[in-house]
Amino acid sequence: MNFEALVHEALRHYLLALQFFTRIPVTGRLAAWVGFSPDMLRSASAHFPGVGWVVAACACSVYALLYLSLGPAPATPWVAAAFSTAATALLTGGFHEDGLTDVADGLGGSQERERALDIMKDSRIGAFGAMALTLTLLTKLGLLALLGQRGLSPALAALVGAHVFSRLLPLLLVRTMVHVGDTARSKSKPLADQITRAQLAGAAAWCIVPLAIIALGEGLGFVLLGVLFSGFAAALLARWFWLRLQGFTGDCLGAVQQLSEIGFYLGAALALGPLVRGAGG
Repeated sequence: MNFEALVHEALRHYLLALQFFTRIPVTGRLAAWVGFSPDMLRSASAHFPGVGWVVAACACSVYALLYLSLGPAPATPWVAAAFSTAATALLTGGFHEDGLTDVADGLGGSQERERALDIMKDSRIGAFGAMALTLTLLTKLGLLALLGQRGLSPALAALVGAHVFSRLLPLLLVRTMVHVGDTARSKSKPLADQITRAQLAGAAAWCIVPLAIIALGEGLGFVLLGVLFSGFAAALLARWFWLRLQGFTGDCLGAVQQLSEIGFYLGAALALGPLVRGAGG
């Protein structure tokens, strides 16, 4: 396959990933050109962090617009964080938040593996899911507001890093664990099949440029702590899924994305805190 064909194939897979993970429509002649098959959707998983570029661009645009328009006021970072978070939820259709609530309901609602998996298939939100979603959103808002109080640049850098890197970590679960959901009905099943090393490397490549730029602008510690806490959150969830489910479902991937996103914000905020800054000084 020549270079031009490789570029066309990568673009088709990227657009398919964009269509699957966001509400951005790919229709008409463009959709006909992109095409669809389970194999293509499986290959599109390598572009999941690349979708994070688009989500991050949306989040940063809304955050920066409100931050600069409202001017210096104590509530400004909170308003910017709230609207930014709402914009990303609308852009993705709450796809990953929905997975988080299903996981919380399933694993919180029953200690039995099969019963937990059955609960996770229920589209209704229960008490555990509602609590998880509420606490997740509040934590996001708090951390993004805190970062905004340190300046616009750290908040935007954290948004970019979190949205991109948190979309790499679910793919590590796909690589290292087995899918245990309802394979007949799961829309995520093609994505949950074993990912190749080449695809995983391609996904990681999407993270290199944004993380490098963030390191240049905010410092290496900002990126390292963001990545460390993001990875730690994903590792804790992976262990929990293994102990409770002996694998993962598509909902588990959404939960990993959400909590590792928060982990990046927390790491970035700690990097700007007096403890780390004092040690670096």
